[in-house]
Amino acid sequence: MSVPAPRRTAPRPPVRRPEARRDARRIAGAVAALCVVAAVAAAPPAPVSPTGCGELVRGRLCLRGPVGADGMYTVSYRRLGAASGPDELLVRLGYQRKNDRITAFPGWFGTRRTQGGAVALGGRVEMLADECIRGVMERGETVYVTKWSCS
Repeated sequence: MSVPAPRRTAPRPPVRRPEARRDARRIAGAVAALCVVAAVAAAPPAPVSPTGCGELVRGRLCLRGPVGADGMYTVSYRRLGAASGPDELLVRLGYQRKNDRITAFPGWFGTRRTQGGAVALGGRVEMLADECIRGVMERGETVYVTKWSCS
């Protein structure tokens, strides 16, 4: 009777320490946290209000919001020297976005009548970092705009 020869196998890798995997996770977590902190520190601060305004013949139209980022934007209009009463206006307020490739159609926050010569409407706007935005007001057939605000 013959006995088979013993099998020769490749040497096994060295035994790992059980804490090596835990250490690797800690290091990866610390690196990820540092990257997040660096990204936040490098981000430009949101501009203070007003972001962009346009001087009209009888008033001022302004846009406020975090230009170049998603967030809440507000368009406001204030008539100069206006008194409440029959001189109140019905206006439609919104915004318009643009970048190097396209100027977007206006997005509207709604229509409202001025009270005491002032009105403000706002809402959430989704923006890309390379986009500019401006406030838009429509009264009758006339459209008024603010200056473009870019990040």
